[in-house]
Amino acid sequence: MVLVKTIEELQKHLKELCKKGSVGLVPTMGALHSGHLSLVERAVSENPTVVVSVFVNPTQFNDPDDLKRYPRTLEADLKLLEPTGCTLVFAPEPSEIYPEPDTRKFDFGHFEQVMEGKHRPGHFNGVAQVVSKLFEIVKPNKAYFGQKDFQQLAIINQMVKMLKMPVEVVACPIIREKSGLAMSSRNALLTPEERKNAVVIYETLNKARNLVGAKSVCDLEKWVVANINKNTFLDVEYFEVVDFESLQHVCKWDDEGRKIGCIAVFCGKVRLIDNIVLN
Repeated sequence: MVLVKTIEELQKHLKELCKKGSVGLVPTMGALHSGHLSLVERAVSENPTVVVSVFVNPTQFNDPDDLKRYPRTLEADLKLLEPTGCTLVFAPEPSEIYPEPDTRKFDFGHFEQVMEGKHRPGHFNGVAQVVSKLFEIVKPNKAYFGQKDFQQLAIINQMVKMLKMPVEVVACPIIREKSGLAMSSRNALLTPEERKNAVVIYETLNKARNLVGAKSVCDLEKWVVANINKNTFLDVEYFEVVDFESLQHVCKWDDEGRKIGCIAVFCGKVRLIDNIVLN
């Protein structure tokens, strides 16, 4: 495993390595956990060369304080990556990725106007900026993303189609802590008491899955919000039942297509997201 910090150095290595076959990319913002490592392990199992990027992308933060708070733990990340078999770790400075401001504007239509897009304006434009740059720099055959960021996954698939990029986007399942809490770099910011109470999110989502059909979509959404907000540590920003493919809000359970419940919850000052497939 080799650590590189510049595009020139990365591409110099890749020029030789790509002769061995496919290249897999796992884009991360660092503060790695078992969820990230599961993506790396999947990539290693499918590609002779795997690049893991570690870059806290400033353009996807609409809250400057959130950007400052985001954990940065490169040394610890490298120790976790060492045994995975990944080939290269790309950990650039912001000036390397953005030598000039990226003024590109992406139009994802409905995909960026709901849920995360509605509550974090500009967030997905920043995601598309950095992911498209990473795809152009690395030129991977496959790129691996976790389903915890379900809407982000949909946006990246749309971006690949729009830009006609020759990369396969591989969706990987959510990895959870023993308590059921979805693994996230932000979990490191939780106090022990907050972490203990955050498990209510997944517990409620699980109960909600068992209530499909017994309650209307609207009543289930209200029930989830009320049930979580009973916990004084938690404050739901949104919970929505949407179509798995289109992200359109679902009105009735007998509407065609798979349905997924997506949620964002503040636990203290830490914003957590999760989702659960409902049918």
